[in-house]
Amino acid sequence: MPTSTDLAKTWFSARNWKPFAFQKQVWAAVKQGQSGLLHASTGAGKTYAVWFAALNRFARIKPSVADSKKRKAPAEPLTVLWITPMRALAADTARALQAPVSDLQIPWSIGLRTGDTSSAERARQGRRLPTTLITTPESLTLLLARADARTALSSLRMIVVDEWHELLGNKRGVQLQLALARLRHWQPELIVWGVSATLGNQAHAEQVLIPQGGGISVQGQSEKSLNVDTLVPPAIERFPWAGHIGLKMLPQVVAELDACASSLVFTNTRAQSEIWYQALLEARPDWAGLIALHHSSLSRETRDWVEQALKDGKLKAVVCTSSLDLGVDFLPVERVLQIGSAKGVARLMQRAGRSGHAPGRTSRVTLVPTHSLELIEAAAAGDAVAQRLIEPRLSPHKPLDVLVQHLVSMALGGGFIPEELYEEVRGAWAYRDLTLADWAWALAFVRHGGLSLTAYPDYRRVEPDEHGVWRVPDARLARRHRMSIGTIVSDASINLKFWSKGGGGKQLGSVEEGFIARLKPGDGFLFAGRLLELVRVENMTAYVKRSTAKKAAVPRWNGGRMPLSNELAAAVVSRFTAAARGEFVGPEMQALQPLLQTQARWSGLPTSDCLLAEALKSREGWHLFLYPFAGRQVHLGLASLLAWRVSQRQPLTFSIAVNDYGLELLSATPVDWFEQFDTALLSPEHLLRDVLASLNAGELALRRFREIARIAGLVFAGYPGAPKSTRQVQASSGLFFEVFKQYDADNLLLAQAGEEVLREELDIRRLEQTLERINRMKLDMHLIKRPTPLGFPLLVERMRESMSSEKLADRIRRMVGDLEKSADKGQAS
Repeated sequence: MPTSTDLAKTWFSARNWKPFAFQKQVWAAVKQGQSGLLHASTGAGKTYAVWFAALNRFARIKPSVADSKKRKAPAEPLTVLWITPMRALAADTARALQAPVSDLQIPWSIGLRTGDTSSAERARQGRRLPTTLITTPESLTLLLARADARTALSSLRMIVVDEWHELLGNKRGVQLQLALARLRHWQPELIVWGVSATLGNQAHAEQVLIPQGGGISVQGQSEKSLNVDTLVPPAIERFPWAGHIGLKMLPQVVAELDACASSLVFTNTRAQSEIWYQALLEARPDWAGLIALHHSSLSRETRDWVEQALKDGKLKAVVCTSSLDLGVDFLPVERVLQIGSAKGVARLMQRAGRSGHAPGRTSRVTLVPTHSLELIEAAAAGDAVAQRLIEPRLSPHKPLDVLVQHLVSMALGGGFIPEELYEEVRGAWAYRDLTLADWAWALAFVRHGGLSLTAYPDYRRVEPDEHGVWRVPDARLARRHRMSIGTIVSDASINLKFWSKGGGGKQLGSVEEGFIARLKPGDGFLFAGRLLELVRVENMTAYVKRSTAKKAAVPRWNGGRMPLSNELAAAVVSRFTAAARGEFVGPEMQALQPLLQTQARWSGLPTSDCLLAEALKSREGWHLFLYPFAGRQVHLGLASLLAWRVSQRQPLTFSIAVNDYGLELLSATPVDWFEQFDTALLSPEHLLRDVLASLNAGELALRRFREIARIAGLVFAGYPGAPKSTRQVQASSGLFFEVFKQYDADNLLLAQAGEEVLREELDIRRLEQTLERINRMKLDMHLIKRPTPLGFPLLVERMRESMSSEKLADRIRRMVGDLEKSADKGQAS
């Protein structure tokens, strides 16, 4: 039996593995009691770096005489918490951690505690926690909300935060920061390690995870080899438009999949994954049973089956979304295909790493453009990956809805003394500058609901007892809070089940309530790769049966439109700049040359030092096309800002369209865009004032407030089996929004809603940076006679809002025909 200092050596030697230098570095650091951040490529050996660090330091190997005892020795008490951002990762992580524990006969138990954990298993853990508990930020907060939390977690020695980059930039990460602050308060010697890949700001990531300092940063041995290539379409459309979903590339995709034993086909949306899965089956019926579908709205049983079948090498291909982005180890996967642009370098590298998922193996991702202009994004993505231009992720700053929830959780978890908890909370990086005024407001809010809710008992959630310890005095409110813990506001969803006369039909997954609301019984739709027909809706469950209809709707889920990242946008502009110099390097740019030459002949090409603008007079009115390459969120704010500033000079009304490359403004009345463009129009001065004036900021803030109200505990989503409808939840949050505006205008949750609109909906910081950047550029304005290849997608984007899909397709077909004729004649504008 090995000693605790050579566990890694013994296990690695049995497999003829040699530890990497970075793994040894982590083992040595943990042996000395140090915390830190490990940053290494996907599949490089990160998991065993931190796991054997924990085993080497904390595992107590009994003498071999213990092996002869008939009764198995009890497992060691809770020693390691392993935090995972996704429930889907938990089971696979448990299998990876269990292997060396079983092989080396270490008396450690490994357990899971997530939203999928059964009530029986939770009850067992309530009596005795396993030696290593794999859990999520939400489930960890639930543990901390136990009255005996401090005692139950008293033996904890180390925390591992897996895939830290996925938590760093959102409220779930803030929730985890608060949980870590509490555990550090209880145990100052606690060792904390973050494990991450694809991070562009490692120093910030380490600072947020270990705010008290003293941590170390460990870099993986070498950057993993990534091969990025592109499936180039046989023919290039000179006037592309978004929405094709790339099915013209189906024959080439089928050929690529046919040539490999196992592949993942990533799409950016769940709807797109449903369409591609069905298309592949129709193209290759013989692949039935060999290809599968995986996205987060499918049932857990379905997802578990797909993951295990992929791991066992039983599937030829899986069509998936970000549900398979992270950590799950699929060694048999040879290839990754990405349908459409990944929109970000980190996301593309993460997905590429699903193939060749082992140290020393090359990962390969093949990009499948869904329209012609995505070829330039594909070429740029290859450049950015080669240069490792990875996007930074920043921790949110002082979200008070998460703090309010945390206060009630801590009141449940044994209670708190405000002065002590204030210092503890300030130990979380997100709240490092929390003021006493902020703290007083938060305490008042959980005690009696603030200024406007004092009369309502449901908002007296926490009160001090005779000893000055703040607790939750009402058992009903305590139950409600425990059921509401969490900072993810999932899409308003409705369960799908097969219709059965006796009830109890098979669970299929979930879709958005708004999608089902648009259907009537008998309507068909596509889900889980099946054509289904709606039978009835009852108690937040949609009952369905198989359909033989030929036409079907496709569910739409929120979150489908990801903006182009700064890093990828810069790489795209670099490729345009090279094209302006006559350089068309690589198969993507050579294929795109006819489109770019038409763009240059009719107008110009955007470059790193010139802002391209186009003015057009058509039967619809006076158009402006502008190409800042800042992503659709920034372009929405910028378009609204420009429209408002121009309308202050003369009375005008504008229609707006945006995409990741640029924006279109259309006025039915004359506007001279050459005259309008001056220093004031694009000035960053008074940006905040003008942006808020240009938008329906109140409606945007109300939408953000719905999430804030739920997290802060103002709105209860209902009990298990009796959830409130989306309409009820929205109405409740809207009522609070109006009450606070009228009677409690200084309520900090209202201010937070406004701040989140600016930061997340409009990305005001990036908008300001964009204005500063384009003010340093030369304006390259062209008067054009017809839409250019860059402008045409913006026209389609605007028409999409007002036309049915059939009418839109017919209109586009006619427009493209006319434009192609003009391009073939070589007409210049």
